[in-house]
Amino acid sequence: MTTQLSTAELQTTEEMLQDYAPAALVTLRDRQGELESSLDDLVAAAAGTVAYDDNRKTLRQVLLANLRRELCGDDSSRERVEEYNKNPAQAALLTGLIVYVVELVALPWMSPAIATVAVLWILKIWPTHLLRLHRTQ
Repeated sequence: MTTQLSTAELQTTEEMLQDYAPAALVTLRDRQGELESSLDDLVAAAAGTVAYDDNRKTLRQVLLANLRRELCGDDSSRERVEEYNKNPAQAALLTGLIVYVVELVALPWMSPAIATVAVLWILKIWPTHLLRLHRTQ
C-alpha cells in the first residue's frame, strides 16, 4: 500500500484546500505527495527533531499512536471519514475532518498543516489499516 498521493490526488487536494492549509500543501508539493515524509517534516518543524519518551519513539510515531487511539475509539470519527469517502469532492467535509482532528488530538504542537497531512494519510489507508486496528482493540 502506498502512502503517496498521486499527481491527480495532489492536484485535487490543492484545489480543495487552496485557502485552508498552505503549509501542508507546500510540504506535500515539495515531497511529491509522499505523506509520511511530509508528516515528518511538519511535525519536526512544529515540535523539533528530538526523540520522544523512553521508547525513543519519533514524534510521528507519537502522533500516529494518538490518532489511532482517538480515531479508532470514536464512532464519530469513523462516520466522518466514511461520509467524506462517499463525497470526496466536497471541500467542506475535508476541512471539517481536519478541524476535528486538530481538536481531537491533544498534542501541544498539533497544527492545521499537520492535521491536513495526517487526515490525507488516514484517508489513504483507512479502508484496510485503521479499520483492522479498530477491530483488534
